[in-house]
Amino acid sequence: MIFYIIAALIAAIVTAGFSWLIRRLGAKYRLYPSIRDRDVHSTPTPRLGGVAMFLGVLAAFAVASQVSWFHLVFARPGQVVAILSAALIIVLIGVADDIWDLDWLTKLAGQIIAAGLLVWQGVQLVTVPVGVNSQGSQSSLGITVVPPVLGLVLTVGAVVLVMNAVNFIDGLDGLVTGVAIIANGVFFIYSYWLARAVGETEYFNLASLITAVLIGACAGFLPFNWHPAKLFMGDAGALLVGLLMATSAISVTGQIDPGSLQSGKLLVPALIPILLPFAILLIPILDFVLAVTRRMLAGKSPFSADRKHLHHRLLDMGHSHLQAVLIFYSWTAVVAIGVLSFLFVPWVWSLAFIVVGLAITTAVTLAPLGRSLRRATATKGSPS
Repeated sequence: MIFYIIAALIAAIVTAGFSWLIRRLGAKYRLYPSIRDRDVHSTPTPRLGGVAMFLGVLAAFAVASQVSWFHLVFARPGQVVAILSAALIIVLIGVADDIWDLDWLTKLAGQIIAAGLLVWQGVQLVTVPVGVNSQGSQSSLGITVVPPVLGLVLTVGAVVLVMNAVNFIDGLDGLVTGVAIIANGVFFIYSYWLARAVGETEYFNLASLITAVLIGACAGFLPFNWHPAKLFMGDAGALLVGLLMATSAISVTGQIDPGSLQSGKLLVPALIPILLPFAILLIPILDFVLAVTRRMLAGKSPFSADRKHLHHRLLDMGHSHLQAVLIFYSWTAVVAIGVLSFLFVPWVWSLAFIVVGLAITTAVTLAPLGRSLRRATATKGSPS
């Protein structure tokens, strides 16, 4: 555990240092775009924070490669090189988009190339935790081997989906950064537990290292991105976060036999490899699906920009900037922690936590509508 903490601290310190430098250079040389109609900030702000985050990630991996404790992670250096190379491609595309506003087809092509690079070096779904193992009269969940071509398509599609989903919610100060810290914190606990309960492998250790480093990079960047933000991560940062989250999830999901997690006759623990990746990415994926559906029904490109994302709707409902961000944090924490808790506590307590948590977050989310309805009713009932 201590080595993961050290890696996270290195990522945080390097990210914070370069964030400070990029903020100063951005303000001095006016390295920021004009404010767009869909933006919620009113002051021009540098958008190259993703570069600082990438440098933090790179520094942490460089130090980790010199620590013998991480020998399993770097047993196949080509895999780590592919991950960092894909991250570099994504960051360069994001920086170019933040400066020149690339068309969506160019960005998508770059994302596919980056995802393909991961697959080329073995980061892909070779199995999925779906199937049945039968031993006499006993049955448990098992795995299904994915044909190579299908595995390639599924992996590239999943990586591109997660990158864009995370990028889509990057519209409020501290939103992506905080959601990523919560989601990756939960996933780190999961991957670290797997390495202890099932056995250490290069995949579980790689996932733990990626999530720890990403938590550190986000933590180092958050002080500069908290409302009112002094620096934005831009597409470079959001796509980087999505890429690394997808990579860690694929590294684990494609390598775990759910039957090893099944507890007695309870299937829920065995379903964690399937449920948890979706749980930690619930909000980004939900926003992505709604946005793509909305735009295609309107006859627009699925990647065209608008001001109808979930965070925009929270602001329009009457929530403040900070309230909207905290609501996103709450939804992410309730679902992700609730799903993970099935591994550690009786299922009744986990289910109760999720139900009560969702009820509270729903009530808080819809509170402005209730206040507006009460005001409207009071106004209608008052004498003129």
